[in-house]
Amino acid sequence: MFPEAGIVVTAAVAGAFLATLGSLGSLAALPTDRGPSAEAAPRSRTTAPAAAPDSSPTPSLSPSPAASSATASPTTPEGKKEREKSGPSSSATHRTDPAPDAAPSSSPAAVPLAWTVDSHVWAQGCGHDYVVGKPPAQVPPPPAPQDAGVWAAAQSAVHGEETHVRISVQGLSATAVVLEALRVRVAGRAEPARGHAYAMDQGCGGALTPRHFAVDLDKDRPIARSVPGNDAGTPIPAVRLPYRVSAEDPEVLLVTARTSGCDCRWWLELDWSSQGRTGTVRVDDHGRPFRTSAIEGLPHHTYDTSARAWVPDS
Repeated sequence: MFPEAGIVVTAAVAGAFLATLGSLGSLAALPTDRGPSAEAAPRSRTTAPAAAPDSSPTPSLSPSPAASSATASPTTPEGKKEREKSGPSSSATHRTDPAPDAAPSSSPAAVPLAWTVDSHVWAQGCGHDYVVGKPPAQVPPPPAPQDAGVWAAAQSAVHGEETHVRISVQGLSATAVVLEALRVRVAGRAEPARGHAYAMDQGCGGALTPRHFAVDLDKDRPIARSVPGNDAGTPIPAVRLPYRVSAEDPEVLLVTARTSGCDCRWWLELDWSSQGRTGTVRVDDHGRPFRTSAIEGLPHHTYDTSARAWVPDS
């Protein structure tokens, strides 16, 4: 099971993760009632309007969609000078096509990177809790990890205590795109969701602890804090921003957000820069905020494979 300290974010690496990383970038969260700085930006910047946050205070359970990622092709009105922002989308891949080689036109260039997001990642591949508003007799057995999103959606499950978000980012060409900062926005907080907490494992562990970004959602101004990992005693350096990606050099960021006192709705913002342009992409759960609820005080169950039934966790 996971510790009950406040929320924790993780950046797990795919392949290129163990490379030497750049200097530590700024990882700051904006307050929930304020937007990005409105200071004047260079003329090369453009702005796409961000979607309004989902601030619904209701603690009732709602479906958590299957893991994938949304397609974002943000375009911006001519003449604006703030940062580019991508709004929520409902498709499976965030991608924008690179600007053509033709002469510049009056329309702004597309975002030069693509990303995918999976919010149903389990700790070390086996450990996770979901809050479900059904008694044990009505809840099916735990799914295989790759089917977690479908299972959670069918049960209207909410992530219990923590949410692991895996973000895969790469450029659309050989030209480097610099990931400048990863920030957290909390869209709303409510009383923890009611129901039962169901463990997807019977206790698991391993020698690999991936590096990650840890986020405490109970803080008024949560910050994505880079944390190193460990592989069988060998330290894995923390992800340090700024960090460069391209089509040949992707990066995987693992964010672990935890709460012990709220039903929190939140999303991430990833700042980028490339060839004199800057922008921000919103990373969320298929067009809606991620959702993480505390489980303290809820009945907690594990699955007994011999009895083929959920049993109280002693």
